[in-house]
Amino acid sequence: MSISPLEGPLDGHVFGAGQPCFGCGPEHPNGMRLTFEREGDEIVTRYTPRRDQQSAPNIMHGGLVATLADELAGWALLAPTGKFGFTVSFQARYARAVRMGVEIEGRGKLVSPPRRLADVDVRLLQEGVEVFTARVRFAVLDRAAAEKLLDGPIPDAWARFCR
Repeated sequence: MSISPLEGPLDGHVFGAGQPCFGCGPEHPNGMRLTFEREGDEIVTRYTPRRDQQSAPNIMHGGLVATLADELAGWALLAPTGKFGFTVSFQARYARAVRMGVEIEGRGKLVSPPRRLADVDVRLLQEGVEVFTARVRFAVLDRAAAEKLLDGPIPDAWARFCR
């Protein structure tokens, strides 16, 4: 298996036009539209929660915090390896409430070799304080397994990211 890092911008454009991802889809009408950058061995994103993403007043919905972390973890696998994975487990700790209107700095790091399974650690910070951590495990699939999981063909633009 040949592993090579993803070259170029780290955003949803790499998956082709019209890709539907809620986390990184550049044209998703309600999505987060996350972008990423490399900082050493970490992948970093910055995101400010919108008012329509709150649960209790002034607090980001916990499911959307997890969504941001899962997306960051996926890119922390994809960027250094050129391979994507499908989330199979997610262990999280909410250390503090994630505040609305305050930028989140997300940091993800691949912590195991991307064989059939790969682990990524994620940290989310607001104003330099850790508010959330997670360990996310991914299944790194070949094309046939990905198509079985998706119950149909993967988009042509995705083929190069399969194991």
